[in-house]
Amino acid sequence: MTTALIVAALVIAGLILLNAFFSAAETALTGASRARMATLEREGDHAAKRVNALNEDRERMIGAVLLGANLVQIAASAMAAGIFTGLYGPTWGTIITTAVLTPLLLVFGEVGPKTVAITFADNIARFVAGPVQWMVRILSPIVIAVQWIVNNSLKLFGIRVDETVDVLRAARAEIGGAIELHAEEGGVEAETKQRLLGALDLSELEVADVMIHRKSIKSLDIDLPPREIIAQAMSSPHTRLPLWQGDPDNIVGILHARDLLKAIAEHGRDNFDIHAIKREPWFTPMQTSAEDQLAEFLRRREHFAIVVDEYGALMGLVTLEDILEEIVGDIKDEHDIAVQGVRPQPDGSVNVDGTVPIRDLNRMMNWDLPDDEAVTVAGLVIHEAQAIPDPGQRFAFHGYRFQVLRRQRNQLTALRVEREEADEGMEGG
Repeated sequence: MTTALIVAALVIAGLILLNAFFSAAETALTGASRARMATLEREGDHAAKRVNALNEDRERMIGAVLLGANLVQIAASAMAAGIFTGLYGPTWGTIITTAVLTPLLLVFGEVGPKTVAITFADNIARFVAGPVQWMVRILSPIVIAVQWIVNNSLKLFGIRVDETVDVLRAARAEIGGAIELHAEEGGVEAETKQRLLGALDLSELEVADVMIHRKSIKSLDIDLPPREIIAQAMSSPHTRLPLWQGDPDNIVGILHARDLLKAIAEHGRDNFDIHAIKREPWFTPMQTSAEDQLAEFLRRREHFAIVVDEYGALMGLVTLEDILEEIVGDIKDEHDIAVQGVRPQPDGSVNVDGTVPIRDLNRMMNWDLPDDEAVTVAGLVIHEAQAIPDPGQRFAFHGYRFQVLRRQRNQLTALRVEREEADEGMEGG
C-alpha cells in the first residue's frame, strides 16, 4: 500500500511538472519577441524558426497547449481524488484533494512557470518549441474540431474571429507602445522617442498634414520685371519658389535660386528670360501618404512638390525637409527661423497664428495637442467649439486653454494657448 501511494504521489508530481511545462510554453511562445525570433531565424537558428512556425498559426498552437494542460490537470485531479477518497472516504477525500492539489497546481503548475517564462520568454520559447510542435501535430485533429465549434458558437453572438486583421498596423502599435513605455521609464530620451515615433507615424500621415498651407506659400509673379524677381528671390530664405501667372493659385513653374544666379551671370540682371529657366512644377494629391511621398522624393530625386486637391486646386506645397522633420525633428540652418506665427509669452502662454500647424506647435513647445481632427490650431478650436468663435471667447479642452484674439471673417487669425493643470472641460464665453 505504501509503495502504491509513493508511486501515485510521484505520478501526480510528474503531472504537475508537465502542467508547468504547458503553462511556461504558452506564456513564452506568445510573449517571445517576434523581431528577435525573426533575426535569429535569418541567422540560421532552427529553434527560432520553430517558434516562428508555431506563431504563424497561434490559435492552433494555443489550443493544443491548453488541451494538453487540461488533460494533465484532469488526470492529476482524478488520481489524487482516487487516493484520498480511498483513505478518507468520498466527502473528506474530495475536500482534501481540493485543499492539497489546488495550491500545488496554482503555485508550481501555473504562477511559478509563467513568471519564469515571462522573464526569460525568448530563451524558453526556443527551448519548448520542438516538443510543442510535436504536440500540435498529434493533437491537431482535436484542436481543429474545437476551433470549429468555438468559431461557430461565437458567430451566434455576432463575433467573427476569422476576419482579416491589419497585422502591420498592430505591429506598429506594439512598437509604438514599447517606445512610449521605455520613454516613461527613462530608457529613451525625449528627442529619440520623437524620432522613433515619427518614423512609425509616417504611414499614418498624409501630405495634407505636413504641407505648407497655400496662404503661407512665398511665391513670385512670373510677369514681374527681372530686377523685381531678383529682389524678391534674394529676400526669400528659400532656394525654390513657385511661380504663378495671372492668379497666385495658378502655379506655372518653379524658380531655383541656382538657375537664377546662372542666368544672371550669363545674361545680366535685366536680360534673362524667366520662362527659359523655370522648372516644371510637380503636382501631388493631398491624400498621398507622407511615407509614399518620401519614397517619390527619393525616386525622382526631387525636393519640392505642389499639393493639390481632387479637383486640381492649389492647397499648399510640401518639401523633402517637411517630411524628414516628422522623423528627426526640426532641421535648422543659418536661414531658418523659429516656427513662424508662434510667439511665447513671459507668463508661459503662447500667442499663435491660426494657420500654425498643430504638429509644429507640439514639436516646438513639447505639447501633445491632438491633430487627428484638425491640421491647424484654428481648425482644432473650431472643431471643438462646433462654431466659429468671436474674439475674446475662451475654451478649455485636452488639458489646454484657448483664447481667441483676432478673427477675420470666418477665419481665426490669432489665438492664445496655455497648458492647464487639469482638464476643466470646454467653456465658452
